[in-house]
This record gives sequence, structure tokens and C-alpha cells, in this order.
Amino acid sequence: MAYKMELKYILGWLIAGTRGGTTRAKIIKELKKCPCNANQLSKNLELDYRTIKHHLHVMLKNKLITVIGDGYGQAYFIHPVLEENYILFEQISKRIWEKEKRKKKI
Repeated sequence: MAYKMELKYILGWLIAGTRGGTTRAKIIKELKKCPCNANQLSKNLELDYRTIKHHLHVMLKNKLITVIGDGYGQAYFIHPVLEENYILFEQISKRIWEKEKRKKKI
């Protein structure tokens, strides 16, 4: 329960509260579908490889994702705690998608 509250704050800050939040949300959504390495994420999301690596590092550091393997073949997964509480991510990411839509209308 305590970690669920902490997760809510971490997601709020890393997804809704920072400039790279939409990119991190896209990465999480992609990893929810299937574990991927950084190169696969880069191709699937049509984003720069270094950008992907940066966001993966931030999310690893904050325990939103986990990794298996070494070097180029590392596969990234959603952390089990985030998987169990995915509804929190959906609620927070919904807010940023709505915010993005409003920006595009202006």
C-alpha cells in the first residue's frame, strides 16, 4: 500500500510533471505490449536511440521498468509493481494526453 502511494507520486512527477513525460508514457505503453530492447523501442516509436536510452535510464533509476541481459541485447520490461498498479499509470497518462490535445488546438 505504501509503495502504491509512492508509485503514484513517481508517476505523477515522471509522466505528468516533467518535459519528457509523454515520451516516457509512450515507452511504458510499448513495453506493456511486449518487452523490447532500446533499438526496437527506437524503431517502434520512431524516436532517436539516445533519447530512448535516456528515458530508459530515468525509468530504471525510479523502478518503473526492469531489465534483463547485458549490452545490446538487454530487454526492458515494466516493473512488476507498475504492472500490478497499471491503472495508476493509465489515469496519469490520460491527463497528459488531454493536455497535449489542448496544446494542439491552440
